[in-house]
Amino acid sequence: MATLSRWRAALPLILLVLAGIVLLYSGALDRFHPTHLLARETDLRASVASHPWLSGLTYIGLLTLAVSTGIPGTVVIIFAGGLVFGVTTGTMLSSIALTLGSLLLYLASRYAFGAGGKSPPALVERLRHGFSAHPVSYTLALRFIPIMPFGAMTMALAWLRCPLWLFLGATWLGGTVSLIFETSVGAGLGDALGAGQTFGPALLLEPRLLLPLCALALLALLPLGVNALRERRARRNRS
Repeated sequence: MATLSRWRAALPLILLVLAGIVLLYSGALDRFHPTHLLARETDLRASVASHPWLSGLTYIGLLTLAVSTGIPGTVVIIFAGGLVFGVTTGTMLSSIALTLGSLLLYLASRYAFGAGGKSPPALVERLRHGFSAHPVSYTLALRFIPIMPFGAMTMALAWLRCPLWLFLGATWLGGTVSLIFETSVGAGLGDALGAGQTFGPALLLEPRLLLPLCALALLALLPLGVNALRERRARRNRS
């Protein structure tokens, strides 16, 4: 009976993971490659112009599903949102979807992990001390600084039993900062390819792409900076 209960608790998370595997290996994400989208750009923009609400809700639903599975590669959908909807609308729609998808994954993970009485994975154990000491600032830092994939961090926060209000606030705030730059990359890709440039390494030197990509690179390098500061502080304390 106990085994059946554990399987029942884990079922929502298992279904999300299976859906992610299907999305990842079915080639569905290939449909969001910039060159594929540009081939249909006129039709897509016409559809958005004639059915803005339906187009927006469809995009939110698709990205919500992808984020809720925790799979890598959802950034290509965010790029597509910037390409089709533009930076402002694309960021707003992606922010809603990111928060909703993360919420689904968080709730499924909380239900699967139960009261958290089991021994946590090594990565979660490493985060536990900082989270216990400063839950608000630590959660915000984990969402702003991409030390691990977004989905994995969502599951880690669920295991740590992060309060729902804190999880939602940190996810929306930290996720939206990254989304601004990621959506800008998508919009820049659309502008550059629409102007006749070919998809390749030289495209990355376009200012419309280079600036948001540099911002994303700085975000990715933040964990290294944080670790360096921690090591320096530790050496000072030892001396």
